[in-house]
Amino acid sequence: MLLVDGLSVREELLASSLYVALGEIPLFGGSAGDGLRFEGTHVYAGGAFASDAAALLLVHTELPFRVFKTQHITGTDQKLVVTGADEAQRTVTEIDGEPAAEAYARLVGKEVAALTPEVFAANPVVVRLGGQQFVRSIQKANDDGSLTFYCAIEDGIVLSLAQPGDLHDMLSSEFAAIEAQIGPPQLIIGCDCILRRLEVERLGERDRVGELFVKHHVVGFSTYGEQINGMHVNQTFTGVAIGSLPKAA
Repeated sequence: MLLVDGLSVREELLASSLYVALGEIPLFGGSAGDGLRFEGTHVYAGGAFASDAAALLLVHTELPFRVFKTQHITGTDQKLVVTGADEAQRTVTEIDGEPAAEAYARLVGKEVAALTPEVFAANPVVVRLGGQQFVRSIQKANDDGSLTFYCAIEDGIVLSLAQPGDLHDMLSSEFAAIEAQIGPPQLIIGCDCILRRLEVERLGERDRVGELFVKHHVVGFSTYGEQINGMHVNQTFTGVAIGSLPKAA
């Protein structure tokens, strides 16, 4: 389990390096947040909080377990090409040759001034890698017309505007698949993207999703990004489900 400073801009390098080093050991984790202030994030280890740091917990257990990820985002046919980016800062300056915030706002039918975390949560973008879709969520619109992302972004990358599905139903399906594999989990430790929480609250689904978490013994964090094996992702729920030993006959 990996916990990492959510403003370090190093999650991709860290996750991929650890994944190579760990071999067949599955990895999941999350990036620490600070309540959407984006001022300072910390991890806790060794009795103290630290920034520009990460904590890695290695666990050995005889209990059945499953490391997993789930998302409810699907790409559409609307494409966006990043034509200007500061990759080190995860900031896009241009989309399709236009100021990034203006181009994105027009695609989602909003004014630039109306671009809020709730709008970004409702209108994510995805990138296709290795036949799979991975969410690249926008963190904020900047005064200079650029957009800062929660994940790595590259000049020339092709993004697709995406549509959220039913978050509750996707979670319920994932939990059912987990139970079919390892039995009813006695604990699920999860890292759930803060944008998913904003979406749940916007749709008035907080109690319904909360009941699902309670039913399946979920504890965890709202995060600024999630890790699964060698990938750093957004608007995703990553975690580990821990089952029980079979009862003796």
